[in-house]
Amino acid sequence: MHLIDFVRDAFALLFPELCASCKQALVHQEKQICTECIYHLPKTDFHLDPDNLAARQLMGRVPIFSASSFLYYSYGSSVQEIVHHLKYKQGYATAQVMGELYGSELKESATFCDYDLIIPVPLHKRRLRSRGYNQSAYFAQGLSNSLKIPSHLGNLIRKTYNESQVQSGSRYERYENTRNIFDVTSPQLLEGKHILLVDDVLTTGATLEACSAALLHIPNVKVSVATIAFTK
Repeated sequence: MHLIDFVRDAFALLFPELCASCKQALVHQEKQICTECIYHLPKTDFHLDPDNLAARQLMGRVPIFSASSFLYYSYGSSVQEIVHHLKYKQGYATAQVMGELYGSELKESATFCDYDLIIPVPLHKRRLRSRGYNQSAYFAQGLSNSLKIPSHLGNLIRKTYNESQVQSGSRYERYENTRNIFDVTSPQLLEGKHILLVDDVLTTGATLEACSAALLHIPNVKVSVATIAFTK
């Protein structure tokens, strides 16, 4: 065994990487989430049904082409653990793994893989400095890795800083908090594109609605939506 391999294995033994869901030590070749937890993820299979719950929640409010979510989110669940990890515990690698897992499923569906570009919901630069990364951007990169579709950051920007949406009570309050806070730079670069807009969790859909509205001002643009999780 080479010295570098010995040091790496010794470090892994003393300081093992833990599963973002169950917190058990990962074994060889497992990345961020253990095989057991991946097997038991509560998948929605929305990508197999164009008339799914995520699509119904958004399509009456903004003219998107399609919508899907990877997992069902519920309080106290493994998905809540994963989402908390990728948002607040330097979980950018976990977000990317979730994108790769979901992308491998989306590419089996003709309805949910016909995109020109993947764009993540942006963070305001103040929140980005505070957190250090945008988990949705890493989710987008994971999707890009699996779907072989470019992911692009920068055209869609958040103009206004607002507080976290977690504590906002109603759909209307969330919509008011996000209305007109997104803008598109160099819109000519997106003309005629089918854009997959991605975020971590779909709750009321206010943020995704506001982002979609900004993108749909561009001529001949189609917008579809994908998220890691969907709250019932």
